[in-house]
Amino acid sequence: MPCQLILYACPTGPLADQIEDYLAESRRIWGENKAHQYMPHCTLTGFFHDRQEAIALYRQTLTSIIPDALKTPATIQIMDLLFKDAWHGLTIESPWLLSLAQSLAANANSPTRTEDLRLKTWLHVSLAYGFDAAHGEGLKQLALERVDPNTAVEWEIRFYERSPANKWQCHGSWRV
Repeated sequence: MPCQLILYACPTGPLADQIEDYLAESRRIWGENKAHQYMPHCTLTGFFHDRQEAIALYRQTLTSIIPDALKTPATIQIMDLLFKDAWHGLTIESPWLLSLAQSLAANANSPTRTEDLRLKTWLHVSLAYGFDAAHGEGLKQLALERVDPNTAVEWEIRFYERSPANKWQCHGSWRV
């Protein structure tokens, strides 16, 4: 049976703490929105499907390509907080992350994957989306108070499986 897989870059450190604080406080005040269904992350691939046995192939591929990718500096730059009517978050610029995802797509040749890897081009960390429009200004003000895009951050590349019950299993994590 196919499993649902995805590759994320996840913030760690002080900025991640600020994001977690923001998410907890926004949930307390306005209830959940779609951003609460995920850990803070920057999506590098869309969800893709493969057999459970193929997970080892993806882990092995990531374990081999990440050290090669790290021969150049892993530059991941948070540009700013962005507030749209239906989405709030941090925008990211990182040719390094885009290249890493392309390398995974080029090197993880699983014969049992049911579709091509969909690589993301708009890099971001969502703070809120799918929220009631009446909460938009409050969510924006809370983000401005709690999340400073200039705060120190480190990153981990994480390879996840999501079950139909929306439970997450991390099959590998690499510091960059």
